[in-house]
Amino acid sequence: MKNRSGILAGGNWIVDKIKFIDTYPQQDALANILTESKANGGGPFNVLLDLANLGVEFPLAGVGLVGADAEGEWIRELCQQSGVDASQVRSSELAPTSYTDVMTVRATGRRTFFHQRGTNALLDASHFDFSATSAKIFHLGYLLLLDRLDLPDAECGTVAGQVLKSATEAGLKTSIDLVSEDSQRFAEVVLPALRFTDYCILNEFELERTTGIVTRPGDVIDLSAIRTAAQRLIEAGVREWVIVHFPEGACALNRSGEFYQQASLQVPQERIVSTLGAGDAFAAGVLSALHEEAGIVEVLQRGVCVAASCLFGSGTSNGVRSLAECLALESEFGLRAI
Repeated sequence: MKNRSGILAGGNWIVDKIKFIDTYPQQDALANILTESKANGGGPFNVLLDLANLGVEFPLAGVGLVGADAEGEWIRELCQQSGVDASQVRSSELAPTSYTDVMTVRATGRRTFFHQRGTNALLDASHFDFSATSAKIFHLGYLLLLDRLDLPDAECGTVAGQVLKSATEAGLKTSIDLVSEDSQRFAEVVLPALRFTDYCILNEFELERTTGIVTRPGDVIDLSAIRTAAQRLIEAGVREWVIVHFPEGACALNRSGEFYQQASLQVPQERIVSTLGAGDAFAAGVLSALHEEAGIVEVLQRGVCVAASCLFGSGTSNGVRSLAECLALESEFGLRAI
C-alpha cells in the first residue's frame, strides 16, 4: 500500500438534469419548472469531482460505461476539466448514457428522481481492469443500481463481490456505497459483497433496509439501533469500518467494536439551496481522510463538513469548496444536537 496513491471510483456515471419546481404535484396535476441545469450524477462521478474540488493532491480516476452520444462526451470533458483520468470510462452504442431527471422543490430542497438506467445497466466485471491502476482505494457505487453487478455469482455472492475481490487481490482497499432504492432487495444484493469490503459507507435508510433493524423510529435517529445494525454488517464481513451518515450526523464502527459519532453542521434552512449530492460529498470527505490514513475522528469530521458545503450548490458538486473552506464551516455554523 505504501507505493499506491489515488482513488479509483467505478460504477454509475449519470447526467443529472436538474429542474427546480415550485411544488411537487399530485398525480395528474401541474407544477412549474422555475430553472433547469445539468450536473454530474452517480457515485463515482460525484465523488471524483468532489475530491477534485477539495483540492486533494493524489490521482483521481474513474471506470464505467457511457453511451456513444453527446452526454457521454460531456462526461469526458468534465472529467478532463477536473483532472480526473477517464481513460477507463468506456463507450457503448447499445444504450444511451444514463441520466436522471431531478425534480427539486425550491422552498424545501426535497428531491424526486426519474432515472434512465442506460449504459450503467450494461456494466459488468469485464469492464474493470485493476492491473492498469496504482490507486490506493477503489470506491464502487451504487450497489442496487448496477443491473449486471447486482446479479448473483456462485463464488462471490454477486458480480459486485467478484469485482471487489479482484480489487483486493490487486492490492487496493475497497469501499462501497448504495442507492436508497425503495425495495426489499438490500440484503440479497449488499450482504454478499461485504466480505470483500474494507469501508462500507451508507445512510440510515440503507442500513435499515439491509439489516431489518429500525434506525429511525418516528422522526428521531436511534444511535443504539445504528450501532446494532452496523455490527450486523461487521459480522457479515466488513473488514475495517462501517460508516453511516444521516441528517443529524454520522457514526462509525470497526471490527474491534470501537464506535464513534459526529454531529452534522447546523446549516440554517434558508441557506440550503439543495441537498442533491450531499451523501456523495460526505463519502468524498471520508475517502479523502481514509486515503491519508487519518484517524476516524477526522474521517467523520471531514465527511460532515464536505457534506455541509454541498448544500450551498444547486448541483451535486458545485457547492463543494476546498478542504480548508469546508472545515471552516464548522466554526461558522456550529454543530447540531445528536
